Amino acid sequence: MNGESVWLGPLRGPVRLLMIGFAILAVGLIAWLIVGHAVFGSEVAMYEMLRPAGRPLVQATLLSLGAALLLASMYLSDTIGAIEPRPTGFVDVISLICSRLAMIGIVFVVIVMFYEVVSRYVFEKPTLWANELSLWIAGFVFLLAGLYAKQQRSHIRIYIIYDLMPRWAQKLCDCVSVALIWAFTLALVWGGYNEARDKFFRGETFGTAWDPPIPATIKPAILIIIALVAIQSLSNLIADWNKPPESHTPMDDIDETEIENIRRTLEE
Repeated sequence: MNGESVWLGPLRGPVRLLMIGFAILAVGLIAWLIVGHAVFGSEVAMYEMLRPAGRPLVQATLLSLGAALLLASMYLSDTIGAIEPRPTGFVDVISLICSRLAMIGIVFVVIVMFYEVVSRYVFEKPTLWANELSLWIAGFVFLLAGLYAKQQRSHIRIYIIYDLMPRWAQKLCDCVSVALIWAFTLALVWGGYNEARDKFFRGETFGTAWDPPIPATIKPAILIIIALVAIQSLSNLIADWNKPPESHTPMDDIDETEIENIRRTLEE
């Protein structure tokens, strides 16, 4: 990762301090809730974590955890990887923040599944929430990963005919592609807005023992993130408009930096 600040500038230090502070606060509150439930018989468990009304400690835990995740995503998006292009505007920054949130989400999925395996096969006490929580997080990871792929121009593209075209024809194809993405997005939002709104406002849940509000969150997220993908595609079109023609070969799929890192690891 490149250590140079990409977009935060002088705010990078304060964001880092706030991230650490909220992370410590969230971990402390979670530990307190776990100890209270295990030792003192507190009624607050994973079921109550989804229903924080009237529970100030749970509300504080969720707020501090949310703030820590947001600040961590902002801080991590301020550095870019060796193969990542630099952001060219506000839309790219939003996509990078979402991508870092998706990366953190993968870590949470691993932790949740590890907890479930240990709980089930070591202590013979399987949970009612681990599988659904991992599915819930993975749904957001999948959606945010699509936005990141669009920002990185790493989605599937077929260049066999595109590379043979003159630049004006390539621009025309790019315009048609963006127009089709926007048409699909508008049709999806038009057809799904009412359902997503109703699911969100009535807090529709999954109908299981833990009963998380997966439909109430995933359905609106689909529309919002698809809209962000459409905006990102338009941003890419504008940013790439005056770029010279590119030539694509199978060698483009080879990550020389990753190969060098693997070679260095094997030598050590």
